[in-house]
Amino acid sequence: MGRVVVLGSLNQDLHLHVERHPRTGETVMASDLERRSGGKGGNQAVAAARAGAATALVGAVGDDAAGREYVERLTAFGVDVSGVRTVEGVSTGTAVVCNDADGDNLILVSPGANHRVTADDLAPLDALEPGDVLLAQLELPLDVVADGVRRAAARGARVVLNLAPYADLDADVLALCDPVVVNEHEGAQLAAAGLGAPSLLVTLGAEGSRWGDVEVEGTRVDDVVDTTGAGDSYCGVLAAHLARGATPREAVEAASAAAALTVQHEGAQPGLPG
Repeated sequence: MGRVVVLGSLNQDLHLHVERHPRTGETVMASDLERRSGGKGGNQAVAAARAGAATALVGAVGDDAAGREYVERLTAFGVDVSGVRTVEGVSTGTAVVCNDADGDNLILVSPGANHRVTADDLAPLDALEPGDVLLAQLELPLDVVADGVRRAAARGARVVLNLAPYADLDADVLALCDPVVVNEHEGAQLAAAGLGAPSLLVTLGAEGSRWGDVEVEGTRVDDVVDTTGAGDSYCGVLAAHLARGATPREAVEAASAAAALTVQHEGAQPGLPG
């Protein structure tokens, strides 16, 4: 069974609940502030580890309490944090997450230490082997992500790239990924940019997922509590199952089920184990 190495962001999430999202120039009263752990990298690493994969994370936190607490949290979930660097004089990435009464979210992100990740931090990727999976997203500097994809592919590892938040990447980088994971909006942006990916997995929310010839129906959820992190759970579990040799259909089915569970609790990550 291969390992999952996540190249990605770590954020402290500041959650607010409102009846509805404000319009431009409008003030809306919100609930008490809740602090949680997030960032696509952290969310996906926790999901992969909980799915049973040997998981490591490459990224950065600030030299603050939020960063120290996050590293401890990842360790508690069994994630190898030896590749997480503490950046002095910089805050840990922060996301403000606003959920409305329907469970839909609006997110603002200050990247902080995430945008201090450089090519020098990618040394752990040089230990990747065939059978391992690199899982990456786009909340780090794009040139660093592209470098990481190329390094992992050169080592024979499988690369799963979550093209979120959407940004244009070079066609040669997209061609190295198996698959590139997008939702419907990101897929439309990819097509509008005149780009494509030989291996493209499109998530369709409650309607399911499509990866080439593989189409999987979504898992019905009657009570959606919070959609934050559902896509990250999907990607983490997808990578974990691919690392253990699952077929695309098996991996997608497991990922879809994990995403459905995530929207039934508040926050992108579950409570600490034990």
